[in-house]
Amino acid sequence: MMWPFRSRLRRPRPATGHRVGSGRGLRRLARIGLAAAAALPALQAAGGARPEQTAAVALVVSVDVSQSVDDSRFRLQMEGIAEALEDPGVIAAMTGHPGGTLFAMITWADRAGLALGWRRIATRADALATAAQVRATPRQSGEFTCLGQMFRTVTASVIPALPVPAERIVVDVSGDGIDNCTDPDDLEAERTALLATGATINGLPILVPGENDVVGAGAYRAPGYGLRATPLPQERTDLAQWYGAHVVAGPGAFLLKAAGYGDFSRALRRKFVIEVSGLAAGKREE
Repeated sequence: MMWPFRSRLRRPRPATGHRVGSGRGLRRLARIGLAAAAALPALQAAGGARPEQTAAVALVVSVDVSQSVDDSRFRLQMEGIAEALEDPGVIAAMTGHPGGTLFAMITWADRAGLALGWRRIATRADALATAAQVRATPRQSGEFTCLGQMFRTVTASVIPALPVPAERIVVDVSGDGIDNCTDPDDLEAERTALLATGATINGLPILVPGENDVVGAGAYRAPGYGLRATPLPQERTDLAQWYGAHVVAGPGAFLLKAAGYGDFSRALRRKFVIEVSGLAAGKREE
Protein backbone atom coordinates (compact mmCIF):
# COMPACT_ATOMS: atom_id res chain seq x y z
CA MET A 1 0.00 0.00 0.00
CA MET A 2 1.39 3.31 -0.95
CA TRP A 3 1.25 6.06 1.56
CA PRO A 4 0.60 9.46 0.20
CA PHE A 5 3.80 11.52 -0.19
CA ARG A 6 4.08 14.53 2.02
CA SER A 7 6.77 17.08 1.56
CA ARG A 8 8.56 18.25 4.72
CA LEU A 9 10.35 21.54 4.86
CA ARG A 10 13.07 21.55 7.54
CA ARG A 11 13.53 24.71 9.47
CA PRO A 12 17.12 25.82 9.67
CA ARG A 13 18.66 25.14 13.08
CA PRO A 14 19.93 28.09 15.05
CA ALA A 15 23.68 28.53 15.10
CA THR A 16 25.40 26.90 18.07
CA GLY A 17 27.48 29.99 18.84
CA HIS A 18 26.14 33.18 20.36
CA ARG A 19 26.19 36.51 18.68
CA VAL A 20 28.77 38.84 20.23
CA GLY A 21 26.17 41.48 20.75
CA SER A 22 23.83 39.19 22.66
CA GLY A 23 23.84 38.94 26.43
CA ARG A 24 24.72 35.24 26.36
CA GLY A 25 27.60 35.92 23.96
CA LEU A 26 29.06 38.65 26.13
CA ARG A 27 28.86 36.44 29.19
CA ARG A 28 30.66 33.66 27.34
CA LEU A 29 33.49 35.99 26.28
CA ALA A 30 33.79 37.22 29.83
CA ARG A 31 34.19 33.66 31.08
CA ILE A 32 36.90 33.01 28.48
CA GLY A 33 38.75 36.18 29.52
CA LEU A 34 38.64 35.22 33.19
CA ALA A 35 39.96 31.74 32.40
CA ALA A 36 42.83 33.22 30.37
CA ALA A 37 43.69 35.65 33.16
CA ALA A 38 43.71 32.81 35.68
CA ALA A 39 46.07 30.80 33.48
CA LEU A 40 48.51 33.70 32.90
CA PRO A 41 50.58 33.24 36.11
CA ALA A 42 51.10 29.58 35.28
CA LEU A 43 52.20 30.48 31.76
CA GLN A 44 54.62 33.07 33.12
CA ALA A 45 56.02 30.54 35.57
CA ALA A 46 56.49 28.03 32.77
CA GLY A 47 58.35 30.64 30.75
CA GLY A 48 60.54 31.69 33.69
CA ALA A 49 60.28 34.51 36.20
CA ARG A 50 60.34 38.06 34.94
CA PRO A 51 63.75 39.80 35.22
CA GLU A 52 62.53 42.15 37.97
CA GLN A 53 61.64 39.11 40.10
CA THR A 54 65.22 37.81 40.15
CA ALA A 55 68.80 39.05 39.90
CA ALA A 56 71.90 37.42 38.47
CA VAL A 57 74.18 38.72 41.24
CA ALA A 58 73.71 40.12 44.74
CA LEU A 59 76.85 42.03 45.79
CA VAL A 60 77.60 42.98 49.41
CA VAL A 61 80.46 45.47 49.66
CA SER A 62 82.01 45.15 53.12
CA VAL A 63 84.31 47.99 54.19
CA ASP A 64 86.74 48.09 57.14
CA VAL A 65 86.37 51.34 59.13
CA SER A 66 88.38 50.39 62.23
CA GLN A 67 90.86 52.63 64.05
CA SER A 68 93.57 52.22 61.42
CA VAL A 69 91.22 53.79 58.87
CA ASP A 70 91.35 57.53 59.54
CA ASP A 71 88.97 60.06 57.99
CA SER A 72 91.17 60.48 54.92
CA ARG A 73 91.34 56.75 54.30
CA PHE A 74 87.61 56.37 54.87
CA ARG A 75 86.88 59.02 52.26
CA LEU A 76 89.31 57.35 49.84
CA GLN A 77 87.38 54.10 50.26
CA MET A 78 83.98 55.73 49.73
CA GLU A 79 85.30 57.67 46.73
CA GLY A 80 86.85 54.49 45.33
CA ILE A 81 83.54 52.60 45.57
CA ALA A 82 81.65 55.53 44.01
CA GLU A 83 84.16 55.84 41.16
CA ALA A 84 83.89 52.10 40.51
CA LEU A 85 80.10 52.38 40.27
CA GLU A 86 80.50 55.23 37.76
CA ASP A 87 82.97 53.33 35.60
CA PRO A 88 81.51 52.40 32.17
CA GLY A 89 82.95 48.89 32.35
CA VAL A 90 81.45 48.27 35.79
CA ILE A 91 78.09 49.70 34.72
CA ALA A 92 78.06 47.46 31.64
CA ALA A 93 78.79 44.42 33.81
CA MET A 94 76.16 45.30 36.42
CA THR A 95 73.41 46.11 33.94
CA GLY A 96 74.25 43.41 31.41
CA HIS A 97 72.30 40.68 33.21
CA PRO A 98 68.51 40.33 33.13
CA GLY A 99 67.34 41.96 36.33
CA GLY A 100 70.61 43.83 36.84
CA THR A 101 72.68 43.57 40.02
CA LEU A 102 71.53 43.88 43.63
CA PHE A 103 73.90 46.04 45.69
CA ALA A 104 74.30 46.60 49.44
CA MET A 105 77.13 48.05 51.54
CA ILE A 106 78.12 47.51 55.15
CA THR A 107 80.84 49.17 57.20
CA TRP A 108 82.43 47.38 60.12
CA ALA A 109 84.79 47.85 63.06
CA ASP A 110 83.72 46.79 66.59
CA ARG A 111 80.36 46.01 65.01
CA ALA A 112 78.96 45.92 61.52
CA GLY A 113 76.34 48.39 60.28
CA LEU A 114 74.24 48.45 57.13
CA ALA A 115 75.33 51.63 55.34
CA LEU A 116 73.23 51.07 52.20
CA GLY A 117 70.37 48.59 52.04
CA TRP A 118 69.60 46.48 49.01
CA ARG A 119 68.98 48.36 45.80
CA ARG A 120 68.82 47.18 42.19
CA ILE A 121 71.33 48.52 39.65
CA ALA A 122 69.70 47.82 36.28
CA THR A 123 70.48 51.09 34.48
CA ARG A 124 73.25 53.67 34.32
CA ALA A 125 71.02 56.04 36.29
CA ASP A 126 70.72 53.42 39.07
CA ALA A 127 74.51 53.09 39.24
CA LEU A 128 75.07 56.86 39.40
CA ALA A 129 72.42 57.28 42.09
CA THR A 130 74.05 54.55 44.17
CA ALA A 131 77.47 56.18 43.74
CA ALA A 132 76.06 59.45 45.10
CA GLN A 133 74.67 57.63 48.13
CA VAL A 134 78.02 55.96 48.76
CA ARG A 135 79.77 59.35 48.74
CA ALA A 136 77.25 60.66 51.28
CA THR A 137 77.79 57.76 53.70
CA PRO A 138 78.81 59.01 57.17
CA ARG A 139 81.69 57.35 58.92
CA GLN A 140 80.95 54.69 61.53
CA SER A 141 83.15 54.93 64.63
CA GLY A 142 85.02 51.92 65.94
CA GLU A 143 88.36 50.76 67.24
CA PHE A 144 88.71 47.04 66.54
CA THR A 145 88.78 44.96 63.36
CA CYS A 146 85.97 42.51 64.13
CA LEU A 147 85.74 40.49 60.95
CA GLY A 148 83.81 37.69 62.67
CA GLN A 149 81.12 40.15 63.73
CA MET A 150 80.83 41.31 60.13
CA PHE A 151 80.41 37.73 58.89
CA ARG A 152 77.68 37.20 61.50
CA THR A 153 75.80 40.34 60.50
CA VAL A 154 75.83 39.49 56.79
CA THR A 155 74.59 35.97 57.54
CA ALA A 156 71.88 36.97 60.00
CA SER A 157 70.44 40.16 58.55
CA VAL A 158 71.86 41.25 55.18
CA ILE A 159 71.38 38.13 53.05
CA PRO A 160 67.95 37.27 54.54
CA ALA A 161 66.80 40.79 53.53
CA LEU A 162 67.38 40.17 49.81
CA PRO A 163 64.26 41.53 48.05
CA VAL A 164 64.34 38.82 45.35
CA PRO A 165 66.32 35.61 44.82
CA ALA A 166 69.78 35.94 43.29
CA GLU A 167 71.66 33.37 41.24
CA ARG A 168 74.93 34.28 42.97
CA ILE A 169 75.70 36.07 46.24
CA VAL A 170 79.12 37.71 46.55
CA VAL A 171 80.55 39.32 49.70
CA ASP A 172 83.40 41.66 48.81
CA VAL A 173 85.59 42.23 51.90
CA SER A 174 88.21 44.99 51.96
CA GLY A 175 90.44 46.12 54.81
CA ASP A 176 93.97 46.88 56.01
CA GLY A 177 94.24 44.55 58.99
CA ILE A 178 93.49 41.12 60.43
CA ASP A 179 90.69 40.33 62.84
CA ASN A 180 91.81 41.38 66.31
CA CYS A 181 88.75 40.65 68.42
CA THR A 182 87.55 37.15 67.53
CA ASP A 183 88.84 33.77 68.64
CA PRO A 184 90.08 31.89 65.54
CA ASP A 185 87.67 29.00 66.05
CA ASP A 186 84.79 31.45 66.31
CA LEU A 187 86.01 33.31 63.23
CA GLU A 188 86.06 30.09 61.21
CA ALA A 189 82.59 29.16 62.50
CA GLU A 190 81.18 32.52 61.40
CA ARG A 191 82.77 32.20 57.97
CA THR A 192 81.39 28.67 57.62
CA ALA A 193 77.89 29.89 58.51
CA LEU A 194 78.13 32.61 55.87
CA LEU A 195 79.29 30.13 53.24
CA ALA A 196 76.31 27.91 54.11
CA THR A 197 74.00 30.59 52.70
CA GLY A 198 75.55 29.93 49.28
CA ALA A 199 77.68 33.08 49.34
CA THR A 200 81.16 33.49 47.91
CA ILE A 201 83.60 35.62 49.94
CA ASN A 202 86.23 37.57 48.00
CA GLY A 203 89.03 39.61 49.54
CA LEU A 204 90.63 42.96 48.78
CA PRO A 205 93.46 43.50 51.28
CA ILE A 206 94.86 47.05 51.26
CA LEU A 207 98.63 46.68 51.61
CA VAL A 208 100.29 49.64 53.33
CA PRO A 209 104.10 49.41 53.43
CA GLY A 210 105.47 49.71 56.95
CA GLU A 211 102.06 49.02 58.54
CA ASN A 212 100.83 45.59 57.53
CA ASP A 213 103.83 44.03 55.86
CA VAL A 214 103.86 41.53 58.73
CA VAL A 215 100.71 40.51 60.61
CA GLY A 216 99.81 37.92 63.21
CA ALA A 217 102.13 38.86 66.07
CA GLY A 218 101.10 40.72 69.19
CA ALA A 219 97.82 40.68 71.09
CA TYR A 220 94.12 40.98 70.44
CA ARG A 221 91.08 41.77 72.55
CA ALA A 222 87.37 41.72 72.10
CA PRO A 223 85.69 45.05 72.79
CA GLY A 224 85.28 45.43 76.53
CA TYR A 225 87.76 42.68 77.40
CA GLY A 226 91.40 42.72 78.41
CA LEU A 227 94.35 41.91 76.21
CA ARG A 228 94.91 38.28 75.29
CA ALA A 229 97.83 36.61 73.55
CA THR A 230 97.14 36.39 69.85
CA PRO A 231 95.94 32.94 68.80
CA LEU A 232 97.29 33.48 65.31
CA PRO A 233 100.55 31.92 64.07
CA GLN A 234 103.62 33.87 65.14
CA GLU A 235 105.58 33.29 61.96
CA ARG A 236 105.92 36.08 59.44
CA THR A 237 102.93 36.44 57.13
CA ASP A 238 101.50 39.35 55.25
CA LEU A 239 97.96 40.64 55.05
CA ALA A 240 97.28 39.06 51.66
CA GLN A 241 98.28 35.64 53.00
CA TRP A 242 96.06 36.12 56.04
CA TYR A 243 93.09 37.10 53.87
CA GLY A 244 93.71 34.06 51.69
CA ALA A 245 93.61 31.77 54.72
CA HIS A 246 90.82 33.37 56.79
CA VAL A 247 88.59 35.39 54.46
CA VAL A 248 88.49 34.14 50.87
CA ALA A 249 86.23 31.10 50.39
CA GLY A 250 83.36 29.73 48.36
CA PRO A 251 82.71 28.90 44.69
CA GLY A 252 84.99 30.93 42.41
CA ALA A 253 86.42 32.95 45.33
CA PHE A 254 89.48 35.09 44.67
CA LEU A 255 91.70 37.75 46.20
CA LEU A 256 92.83 40.98 44.56
CA LYS A 257 95.37 43.21 46.33
CA ALA A 258 95.38 47.01 46.46
CA ALA A 259 98.82 48.60 46.69
CA GLY A 260 97.82 51.15 49.32
CA TYR A 261 94.73 53.34 49.61
CA GLY A 262 95.67 55.26 46.49
CA ASP A 263 95.28 52.06 44.51
CA PHE A 264 91.94 51.11 46.08
CA SER A 265 89.74 52.59 43.35
CA ARG A 266 91.66 50.88 40.53
CA ALA A 267 91.62 47.52 42.31
CA LEU A 268 87.92 47.76 43.17
CA ARG A 269 86.89 48.60 39.60
CA ARG A 270 88.64 45.50 38.35
CA LYS A 271 87.24 43.42 41.18
CA PHE A 272 83.63 44.51 40.56
CA VAL A 273 83.85 43.57 36.88
CA ILE A 274 85.26 40.12 37.71
CA GLU A 275 82.71 39.50 40.46
CA VAL A 276 79.62 40.64 38.61
CA SER A 277 80.59 39.04 35.30
CA GLY A 278 81.42 35.72 36.94
CA LEU A 279 84.89 35.65 35.39
CA ALA A 280 86.68 34.34 38.48
CA ALA A 281 86.39 30.63 37.73
CA GLY A 282 89.70 29.02 38.60
CA LYS A 283 91.10 32.32 39.91
CA ARG A 284 92.47 32.46 43.47
CA GLU A 285 94.78 35.45 43.74
CA GLU A 286 95.72 38.42 41.60
